[in-house]
Amino acid sequence: MNKAIKKMDPRYRKLAKVLCGHSTKVAKGEHVLLDLWETPTDMAEALIDEISERGAYAHVELGNAQISRKLALSGAGERLKVQSELAYEKIKKMNAYIAIRGAKNIFENSDVPQQRMSEIAAAMKDAVEHRVNKTKWVVLRWPSPSMAQQAQTSTGAFEDFYFDVCTMDYGKMALPMDALRQLMESTDKVRITGPGTDLAFSIKGMRAIPCGGQYNIPDGEVFTAPVKDSVEGRVTYNAPTVYNGVSFDNITLEFEKGKVVRADSPTNGDMLRKILGTDEGACYIGEFALGFNPYITKPMRDILFDEKIAGSFHFTPGQAYKEADNGNKSRIHWDLVCIQTPEYGGGEIYFDDMLVRKDGMFVGKGIDRLNPEYLKG
Repeated sequence: MNKAIKKMDPRYRKLAKVLCGHSTKVAKGEHVLLDLWETPTDMAEALIDEISERGAYAHVELGNAQISRKLALSGAGERLKVQSELAYEKIKKMNAYIAIRGAKNIFENSDVPQQRMSEIAAAMKDAVEHRVNKTKWVVLRWPSPSMAQQAQTSTGAFEDFYFDVCTMDYGKMALPMDALRQLMESTDKVRITGPGTDLAFSIKGMRAIPCGGQYNIPDGEVFTAPVKDSVEGRVTYNAPTVYNGVSFDNITLEFEKGKVVRADSPTNGDMLRKILGTDEGACYIGEFALGFNPYITKPMRDILFDEKIAGSFHFTPGQAYKEADNGNKSRIHWDLVCIQTPEYGGGEIYFDDMLVRKDGMFVGKGIDRLNPEYLKG
């Protein structure tokens, strides 16, 4: 009896082309590490096919969140030392890195002690830094029922949303992102106002980096960093967040001379302060970015999506990126998001006293094309 052969979802191949083409530009003869966590076999096959068609070589690592948690709880020491050395030696042989991180439960690491998570991050730092600085890379999530629950939608509707946002025409962002880059790189003083927020800082002399699908999918942001000791005032992050499996809501930070002097959250305030006490750099800001992906309009406790919300900004305690380095060093990098669309209370952003965004909409020739009506049109 003949059985029908199940056809691969065509959206998998479309996504594979975005990841291997637009994002990492895989070329003939290159070696590509696929780091796949709880990702369908068909998606892995679509990536392997796309890489092979480009004359390159796929290498695959399969991950599982529950096993990762068990290893984290089992201890560090010699095992973690060997694991980090192997990871570093492997990534040094790769030209590109594509990570798809699915998870049935985003809170899987919630009972792993913060100290242990910090040990793991410190041990893997060399491998991560080599991957970020020496390979072409892109990272994304994989849709799951738990993500649909976070987004408060059905599984089918979330999958449709996921593929819309991950396979959009990121090329449309290029010119208006460059206009925003130029504006940011010519700016000294930034002021941000809104409910619970009145921040002032300088970005003078800092590079601004457009992100249109090269490193993260989904994407849609331009980031820089504040002059380290220039941050003054208060920010209230109205997007809920998860850090190392722990949930936080309505985080408020207050700054003096660049440093967090007060931090609170109605949920897990003690844990918030413990994370910000990880090291000296954890209390300073390593990134300031404006988000504008037109398909992402509300938070879902997944930072790869939430930091790209149209009309949002993120103001990140911890490590600065090499591309926009204000000198801050830390073992943490925690993207905390504030949404300024009318539904979330609105707000304004000024560059050198000039209004550049109001209630989440860019104001001004060139940068206005980062608004949803243009990017989705």
